[in-house]
Amino acid sequence: MNMKKIVVAGGGVLGSQIALQSAFCGFDVTIWLRSEGSIERAQPKLLRLKEIYLNTLEAMKTNPTAYCRGFSCESELSADKINDLKQKVEDAYDSITLTTSYEEAGKDSDLVIEAIAEDPEQKIAFYQELAKHLPEKTIIATNSSTMLPSAFAKYTGRPEKYLALHFANEIWRNNTAEIMGHSETGQEYFNAVCEFAENINMIPLKLKKEQPGYILNSMLVPFLSAAEALYAGGVADFETIDKTWMLATGAPLGPFRILDVVGLTTAYNIGMMNPKASDPDTIEGKVAAMLKEKIDAGKTGINSGEGFYKY
Repeated sequence: MNMKKIVVAGGGVLGSQIALQSAFCGFDVTIWLRSEGSIERAQPKLLRLKEIYLNTLEAMKTNPTAYCRGFSCESELSADKINDLKQKVEDAYDSITLTTSYEEAGKDSDLVIEAIAEDPEQKIAFYQELAKHLPEKTIIATNSSTMLPSAFAKYTGRPEKYLALHFANEIWRNNTAEIMGHSETGQEYFNAVCEFAENINMIPLKLKKEQPGYILNSMLVPFLSAAEALYAGGVADFETIDKTWMLATGAPLGPFRILDVVGLTTAYNIGMMNPKASDPDTIEGKVAAMLKEKIDAGKTGINSGEGFYKY
C-alpha cells in the first residue's frame, strides 16, 4: 500500500514524536488537535524535538555513541550525509500541518494514528466523529499504551482497518513499533502498517494476539507502579528509589526519571483505570493523589521542564 498522507491525532509526548519522525521520513503529516490551545501547546513540543534531532545529528559527527537508529540504518555517516539529514529535519518541521478540523485532517488520509489521552470516552468520541470524514482507504491505528483495539473497533466504522501501533518513547533512538491487531483486523492492513513502520525507520514487532500493554508496557507498567507505591507509601524518597534501581541493575535511568519522560498525565490516566485509585485509603489512591498534585502544579514531566526532577 502506497501511503502518503499520515494524520496523527494528538500532539502530546508521543504524538509529536510520531509526527516529526514521519515527516522526517518523507510523509505528508497533519496533526489533528482538539482546540487552538492544544495547537499552542503542541508547537513548542515540535520545536524542542527539532532541536533534539539537530543537536543529536551534529553530535554524531564526532561522537559515535550519539548514533540513533531512527535517523539512518547506517551507523557510520559522513559529515555531508549528516548535514543532509539535518536539512531533512528542518524541512520536516516546516512541513507539518496542525489543525482542529476533522475534515481537513481526514481528507485523502492514508493512515490515522490516534495518540490522544488514555481515556476510553475521549477515544470513542474521537473515532465516531472521525468516521464521518475519512475516505474508504484510510487505516486507523491506536497508539494506546494499555487499551485493546477490540474495545474500540466498532466505533471506527471500519473494524477490519483498525489495529494498534505502539511506539516506545524517544522513537528516534528507541525505534520500536509494536503492531497488534484484533480478531477482525484484515491481514493486508496489518501488513501495510508493518510496512509503514519500516518506512519511518522503526523495527516492527508483530504481536500474535491482543495483550493489554503489548510487550513493552506489560513489563514497564508494573515496574513503574511498584516504584510509585514505594514512594507514595513512604518507604523511600523517589531519588533513593531511582538510585537503588540504577546502582543495583546498571540501568541508565530509574523509574521516576522514566515517569518524567513518559509524562505524569499518561501515568495518572493509566492508574485511574484501576477502581482502587478512587479510594484515598488504598496505595493506588495515594499514588493517584501524588501524581494529581504534580499535574495540577504543572509539573507533568520533562516536556514541562519539571516532573519529579527539574530539567
